[in-house]
Amino acid sequence: MSEWNIKASNISKRAHNPIRQIVDKLKVDPNAQKSFISLSVGDPTVFGNFNVHESANEAIKRQLDTFKHNGYPPAHGTLDARDAIARKYSIPDVAPLTPNDVLLANGCSGALDICVNVLCNPGQNILLPRPGFSLYKSLAEIREVEVRFYDLVPENNWQVDLKHLESLIDDKTACILVNNPSNPCGSVYPKEHLEAILDVAAKHHLPIIADEIYCDLVYKGNTFYPMASLTKDVPILAVGGLAKKWLVPGWRIGWILVHDRHDAFAAEVRTGLLNLSQVILGPNSVVQGALDDILHRTPQSFYEETISQLEHNAKLGIDAVSKIDGLTPVTPQGAMYMMVGIDMDKFKDISSDVEFSQKLVAEENVLVLPGQCFDYPNFIRIVITPPAGSLQEAYERMAEFCARHRK
Repeated sequence: MSEWNIKASNISKRAHNPIRQIVDKLKVDPNAQKSFISLSVGDPTVFGNFNVHESANEAIKRQLDTFKHNGYPPAHGTLDARDAIARKYSIPDVAPLTPNDVLLANGCSGALDICVNVLCNPGQNILLPRPGFSLYKSLAEIREVEVRFYDLVPENNWQVDLKHLESLIDDKTACILVNNPSNPCGSVYPKEHLEAILDVAAKHHLPIIADEIYCDLVYKGNTFYPMASLTKDVPILAVGGLAKKWLVPGWRIGWILVHDRHDAFAAEVRTGLLNLSQVILGPNSVVQGALDDILHRTPQSFYEETISQLEHNAKLGIDAVSKIDGLTPVTPQGAMYMMVGIDMDKFKDISSDVEFSQKLVAEENVLVLPGQCFDYPNFIRIVITPPAGSLQEAYERMAEFCARHRK
């Protein structure tokens, strides 16, 4: 060879982050007169009003002082950590778990990565929600797995269009991914709807990846049901983690709960999960050491205070945004998000959700994510974790922006 000619791999070319591709075009003016308000980041810690309970910090400190967690832990998690998770999420006689049914991962995103990897081969397809978290699509496409989106219906609290879901299934469908409570929708599915989804999966003998990272973060009048608690037929890989419920996304602890109905995972999938978990070393050893205390000794008042603040912010958002002509919020039932529809016919110089977001941040220094980040145009997603005062200010600016651009 007469010259350097180093090319990137095909897999690296397929790797992408749809949110970054859009958000990088939303330019924030550092010299803007108005303070910057971000309603885009799904990290509850960035504003300082949501913090992990002090008992969890104390549990970490105690483990540091033992000097027992400075080495490499087992790649799929220590026995004590897996046992703590199994005891937390086991439902006797319905969805029992042992430590052998639990694998730890680097955050819930790491758990999702392993699940997609173990169930899907190139050339197969995976059924994903639309709108849905953009990571799902990225994890599939990087592996040359076809993405088929099933529709969620905003007029029905983002419940699944079951007929559409079933119409997408063929002999190359590997699995169905269900996110409940939902990012970006803030929806929480009732028991009957989850059972209807499970009926479709059972009929076609398809396993489910249940993304339940927002488990229990639900508002009054709603109940979170783990999918595995509602079936003795459908095999389920349920993923979760500390990030949202315990407000520590940076601690990077996620897990996979293996609900192995009919021993459907026993022949190959369990071995595959273990193999994939060992490709890289597992999550933080110190946090694993503290897991028993974090999961089983965090006071109930901590969770109640978190939900109370989220519920207050959700109501504030619904009250404020529903008064803005041209915007229609869908009432969140849980999680940390609110989806807002945009009536493009009401605006004289805005033709898309991306343009709406671009002009909003340019003129009002308020950043929201356009629905196209979640494959759902003509909507925006608002994160409701900022302090109430910041949210109120953002909604006032949004109202002024919409009035200025209204026909």
